[in-house]
Amino acid sequence: MPMMYGFGTQRRQMLESELQRLVDEMPQLGMQAMYLVGPFSKGDVGPRTVLDLVVVQQTEEFMHRRADFWTTHLRPRIGINFYVYTPDEFENNVDDDLLLQHAFSIGEKVYG
Repeated sequence: MPMMYGFGTQRRQMLESELQRLVDEMPQLGMQAMYLVGPFSKGDVGPRTVLDLVVVQQTEEFMHRRADFWTTHLRPRIGINFYVYTPDEFENNVDDDLLLQHAFSIGEKVYG
């Protein structure tokens, strides 16, 4: 199998570029805060690395439908997992939600 040199750098640039695009566009659509979590937040980049984002947004949608809003409006260019919380859920569920604990402890706040 041939070795591909520079892939990690290229993938990192793609992830960083897409993250910046989201930070620029999402506030206009109602995002109040966003945290980068997952492997990329720790600097780990591989061929399957995606952006894992905790998003705070006021919404009435059910939890399992909230990411659909962002996917349809932004049309991501790379793999992205949106984990969307209302402001109330974000503030009051930290003790019960491991993802929120991760966002607060080692995640990177990229907006808000």
